Amino acid sequence: MTERSTRVGLVGAGYIARWHAEALARLPGVELVAVADPAPAAARALAEPRGARVHASLDDMLAETRPEAVHILTPPPLHAAQAIAALGAGAHVLVEKPFALTGEEAAAMAAAAQAAGRVLAVNHNFLGLPAYARLKARVAAGDLGRIDRLTVNWHYPLPPLRSGPFGLWLLRSPQNLLTEFAPHLFAFVQDLLGPAQDLVLRPGRWIDLPGGARLPQSLMAWARAGTAEVTISISLVEGDDDRSLTLRGVAGAARLDFAADTLIVQAPNSADIVLNPLMAQLSLAGQHLRQGLGNAWRQGRSLNRDQPYALGFRTALGAFHTAIRQGGPVDARFSADAAVAVTQAIDRARALLPAPAPAPQPPAAVADGPVQALVIGGTGFIGRALTRALVAAGVRVRVLSRGRANPFADLGDAVEILSADPADTDALARAMAGVGTVYHLARAEEATWDAYLQNDVAVTERIGAAALAAGVGRLVYTGTIASYDASDPRRPITEDTPFGPMEARNLYARSKALCEDRLLALHRDRGLPLVIARPGIVIGPGGPLQHWGIGRWQGPGAVRLWGDGRNPLPLVLIDDVAEALVRMGRFDGLPTVEGIEGQSFNLVGPPILSARGYFDAIHRLTGTRIRLRRGRLNALYLADLGKWLLKRHVLRKPGVIRPSRADWLSRGALSPFVPDRACAVLGWQPETDPDRLARRAIDGTALFGF
Repeated sequence: MTERSTRVGLVGAGYIARWHAEALARLPGVELVAVADPAPAAARALAEPRGARVHASLDDMLAETRPEAVHILTPPPLHAAQAIAALGAGAHVLVEKPFALTGEEAAAMAAAAQAAGRVLAVNHNFLGLPAYARLKARVAAGDLGRIDRLTVNWHYPLPPLRSGPFGLWLLRSPQNLLTEFAPHLFAFVQDLLGPAQDLVLRPGRWIDLPGGARLPQSLMAWARAGTAEVTISISLVEGDDDRSLTLRGVAGAARLDFAADTLIVQAPNSADIVLNPLMAQLSLAGQHLRQGLGNAWRQGRSLNRDQPYALGFRTALGAFHTAIRQGGPVDARFSADAAVAVTQAIDRARALLPAPAPAPQPPAAVADGPVQALVIGGTGFIGRALTRALVAAGVRVRVLSRGRANPFADLGDAVEILSADPADTDALARAMAGVGTVYHLARAEEATWDAYLQNDVAVTERIGAAALAAGVGRLVYTGTIASYDASDPRRPITEDTPFGPMEARNLYARSKALCEDRLLALHRDRGLPLVIARPGIVIGPGGPLQHWGIGRWQGPGAVRLWGDGRNPLPLVLIDDVAEALVRMGRFDGLPTVEGIEGQSFNLVGPPILSARGYFDAIHRLTGTRIRLRRGRLNALYLADLGKWLLKRHVLRKPGVIRPSRADWLSRGALSPFVPDRACAVLGWQPETDPDRLARRAIDGTALFGF
């Protein structure tokens, strides 16, 4: 007789939910039956391909679908209340890290689980790695002897510290930042040695973010656990990925790379004084070679489904669901008791951090008069620069954003923030009331074409219809030069160059092109006062170092270029893009460029700098040499085609799009872009000197976080 599967519901449909859904799909005895999220499009995108129901909230899911197990994957402030509610409804609960905001919340969650007689667990997924299991076995066998010291490192860049989005929960205070990154590290300490005691904490490399938050970019903690001294190091600036722990014992030392799932043990050998160093290095080299080959074979054989991060998820989730089926306690690594102990240790560390800086008091208004501009997506890279450029020109601005953070607190009442979803028609009507110019800069990042149709194209159509209903003077939409076929170096691209067939293009470029088409139809049929801007590869302060318009990045220190990197790229400075967008609007007191409705403008600089030239400038101005590798675009296309064949015919994944050769060649921006229309019609003058472009775009602090 087949055992019935445990019916599982996910609460939260963000990035981490996809890892949970993929792990559940490969675990026996479980069935994903529901996804709850207040954003219906996100919930549908996750649920529908897996045959699960969609709910707007946890309460609805508990009342209607009644899953037997619930995974809490929402922002950390919601974890405690949602876990307790699910336990009270009779569900077993797995909570994504951080388990809770405080030790008090964690203890209340554990008490609720005990009272309900249900399993409560935490996803400390790095404790589920195969290499970590081998480490614990070596420690238990005495191979390292009595442990003297444990060092745990989380040295991994956090790009939002430099380029946003700045509304993330973890960026609101130093305490939140520690709560986000410390659970994995303290979980290692707790599981290997027991509770961390006598904590000392030192933050460093402080950075002031737009909106008033002041955060450390590094944290050092010292503690004692069992017989060992403990050092915990967190560094969030750009640099090599070092997520590791090192155990030093009387009989040897072990280093676990928990990002790569490798364990290297160094122990004394009995060879004579001449051969001893050689034997030691041969041992280390052999371990690296065996584990590197083993991991490569495992990931290749599984089509990258058995990468370390996924393995950790499957172990943690598997332990939770095994405990449910067998009616026994959950593995101690993922238990509620361990989660409470880890949260209490983080409590002690949080208490050692300085209190968050008070929110800055808004100064006197920078701009007077009524709101004239609405910027949808105003908290993004281009949106922030545009908003500040508008205020500098004397225009009051309203920003529509899904988040609640305000990166413009220093501008006082010259900027007002409206927190709403651009898909909300009523919110759009309120936001556009009395506004002369609307900028639509919001973008979607989806995994399927259906999701782009719902969350990008349909939203853009609603914005266009709302602009018509509100009688705005001009709607400025930002498309992308990625929609062009830029695969032919002999064909210059102007605004009159057609996009060509889009069915085989990447989903982002295809979606932006369709958004333009739908808005142009509203312009032709109903008189929508539309102007289209297509920014190029936008660089400058506040933008990401790892710009994927230049190449495929392998961390901040290495990049595979799209092509040989010698052809000039359509680079453009963020300040120049903001200036062009201001010129496209209609504002009282500012000159207006008339008669541009229905036109598009490619906002690119002249062809003065190649990818290699850009990285040479980074080296010259910051002293950092980023390693470059030529990307053979035809070979990358063939590799992508092979992946498509595997996904469609072996893995049977629905909705995968066949790649096109033109799309891959277009990534190299082989065709030269001509910005003549924007210069002639708008009177726009982007930077034309390569040295000035490099100095204005590249700043060591902005790029690398020091």
